[in-house]
Amino acid sequence: MTDPAAAARLSAGSAPRGLDLDRLATYLAAHRPDLTGPLSARLIAGGKSNLTYLLRAGDREVVLRRPPLGHVLATAHDMAREHRVISALAPTGVPVPEALALCADESVIGAPFYLMAKVDGEVYRRREQTDALTPAQRRDLAMAMMDTLATLHRVEPAEVGLADFGRPEGYLARQVRRWAGQLDRSRSRPLPGIDELRDALAASVPEGANAGRIVHGDYRLDNLLATVDPPAVRAVLDWEMATLGDPLADLGLLLTYWDVLGDSDHGEGNPVADGIGPRAGFPTGAELIERYAGRSDVDVGPLHWHVALGCFKLAVICEGIHYRHTLGQTLGEGFDRIGDMVAPLVAHGLHAVRES
Repeated sequence: MTDPAAAARLSAGSAPRGLDLDRLATYLAAHRPDLTGPLSARLIAGGKSNLTYLLRAGDREVVLRRPPLGHVLATAHDMAREHRVISALAPTGVPVPEALALCADESVIGAPFYLMAKVDGEVYRRREQTDALTPAQRRDLAMAMMDTLATLHRVEPAEVGLADFGRPEGYLARQVRRWAGQLDRSRSRPLPGIDELRDALAASVPEGANAGRIVHGDYRLDNLLATVDPPAVRAVLDWEMATLGDPLADLGLLLTYWDVLGDSDHGEGNPVADGIGPRAGFPTGAELIERYAGRSDVDVGPLHWHVALGCFKLAVICEGIHYRHTLGQTLGEGFDRIGDMVAPLVAHGLHAVRES
């Protein structure tokens, strides 16, 4: 049996912010002895949502996820929720990493965390990555993204143990209230029009005929591990906002990334919108929805209200990131421009909600 005190001495080098490798080594010795050995880690995605680290334990590599540093919004960044949903989806056709361990004890690294298997593939989040693809590869990648989303929305929650994963009734109205609350917790400057958008959404919530599906909550290209030869989604990542609700919310938010930010000057060079959408040589949002509709039993219908919700939600998320950045609590690069996206998102959201 591995001695935890000895394991604690096996961390190699300095740890990146957000990890205590000595305490983590002790935890692994007690709970995952197959992951013991000299520990080292590097941040592979940080600051926009949860922090993701590539952890080397001896000769094995796994991935660790924990909440962001500092200002954390209530109900967001739930490690147990992410761990539960990827565990439940493992036997389905939805590609997810293998869940390895969940630790709710904040004394280990300063926050709850979970471990998952490393999956080979590329996260396409920068313009130089997507510029290197051929037009056919961009199209195939976008269509694989939509096919995977349709597969997710076809999963019956009760069949994978997720019948109680959320409350589908009133989901869309709760989304408006939730993000309005998150906005109030993230305000640090005047935000013209955002209260008008919130009120317009609250006054025009659709019935939500498709409610009761598993919703990812932040489905976009750079939350996928993918390959282009062959074109395939290898894993869907970042399940922190997953719940049971209306799948049109996933489509509305995806179109917000794709057509609103991905076709705007504000998306260029930005870590949440660079390299996607028609401007980067991908199919249009309308083509994506057509592909999804052909592989799903979801009634797509008009999506204006859902795009407006996506704009509001993403504006609140960007404002939260901007707030953390002003406090010096983001890890990584590019966050100095996140706050610039809030105003155009609000403007487009107001236009979309009026169209609905």
